[in-house]
Amino acid sequence: MCDYSLEQQQNRPAAAGDRLVTAAFSSSTTRGFCADGEPDLAVCLLPGTEIAFDEPVRFSGLFSFLLQAHQHDCLLARFRHVNEDNPLLHHDALEFANGEIVLLTHLRDGQRATVIQLPATGEARSEHTAPAPQAVL
Repeated sequence: MCDYSLEQQQNRPAAAGDRLVTAAFSSSTTRGFCADGEPDLAVCLLPGTEIAFDEPVRFSGLFSFLLQAHQHDCLLARFRHVNEDNPLLHHDALEFANGEIVLLTHLRDGQRATVIQLPATGEARSEHTAPAPQAVL
């Protein structure tokens, strides 16, 4: 649920309506979402979770140490995993309506967003629906 670099951070799963803030965590070199008013509590999103930002999204380019600032005009994004075939890369990302994907670790700190929809879990499937494929560990 949370990127590998936030696994040791105190965390909880996201819920619809949660207010989130982008943040860097002291126990990690990556960024993610924290609960609004709880800067040490990482909020983990499931792939497919949709969020709405309060303002245009600001993020750093590939080389954040050069402070290349970028802005995305889309306010809505869907959380997803990328780079899953490489365990050494970040996996948590946001996909915007125009197809652009931005790693969470590239987001600038202090941006506020709201969880507007969680992904379907499949618990309400009818008996005629084929079961979802299971991940192989």
